[in-house]
Amino acid sequence: MKKIWNKVTAMRKWVFILLTFALVQLLAQVGIINDYLQATIATICINIILAVSLNLITGFTGQFSLGHAGFMSIGAYSCAIVLLRLPTIGGFLLGLLLGAVLASLIGFLVGLPTLRLRGDYLAIATLGMSEIIRVVFINIKITNGAAGLSGIPRFTNWFFLYLFVVSTIVLISNFLKSSHGRACISIREDEIAAEAMGINTTRYKVMSFTMGAFFAGIAGGLYAAYFYYIDPGTFDFLKSIDVLVIVVLGGLGSISGSILAAILLALISVVLQDISELQMIVYSLILIIIMIFRPQGLMGSKELSFKMFRDLGKSLAFRKESE
Repeated sequence: MKKIWNKVTAMRKWVFILLTFALVQLLAQVGIINDYLQATIATICINIILAVSLNLITGFTGQFSLGHAGFMSIGAYSCAIVLLRLPTIGGFLLGLLLGAVLASLIGFLVGLPTLRLRGDYLAIATLGMSEIIRVVFINIKITNGAAGLSGIPRFTNWFFLYLFVVSTIVLISNFLKSSHGRACISIREDEIAAEAMGINTTRYKVMSFTMGAFFAGIAGGLYAAYFYYIDPGTFDFLKSIDVLVIVVLGGLGSISGSILAAILLALISVVLQDISELQMIVYSLILIIIMIFRPQGLMGSKELSFKMFRDLGKSLAFRKESE
């Protein structure tokens, strides 16, 4: 009976995923979702990939990283350079793959020495790594230096955005349910105890760091192939802070929280667009208020599920009956 219920739940999830894709595609084709809203949706999808991958490093493995913008920039520049020379769908996919692989390779090489550090020391090291990557892009010819790259062919569309968002969530969720994922979570809970139980903490920290860098590279490639133009300033440390804000707001250790926070912050920006001079002040106040009244984040360490909505419905029905 339990296996049947699990299959039904899985089918419900995939039906919901397919219906969401079809609904947004239909609304875009009939013009209800205009170009501005499409750009907002693209930003949301890219931020979800960044936030979920950073949550793997910071929320589930407990490593305070501020270098995600650096990995994103590697993916963006790699994809952009390939597309400018090979402006085809094959070039786009090749650029995404190349950017993701290069980002994960750099993540692996940087992670080996730096992930022996902890806390603030690790944050400073990863921030320094991100800034080194940005300065390298400023000073080499192939990236056009500080002027950046423009005229990048647009191949990122709703299909690819949704495909990579769903793939990122599914792959990271499955990883966290595996023995490797449980080892990463044990490191977050108590690294000394994990070492005492025979877990190679450095190995698993580097593993999660490399995986996070891989998906950040994909997000960078999608960004470059959607917004036509990139420059090193796009990927400064403030971009890493933006992604970290989404992770903390959603809840450290909650994939659902990262998704909800990315959507919420984008919607707040859309609502506040008419008061651009006060936008950042109001935006910051909203974040402060949320964190005061919900310091553990929107979801804490919990995940959204159909069971949660069903239990909520039963609770509301019981309250009405008792009244």
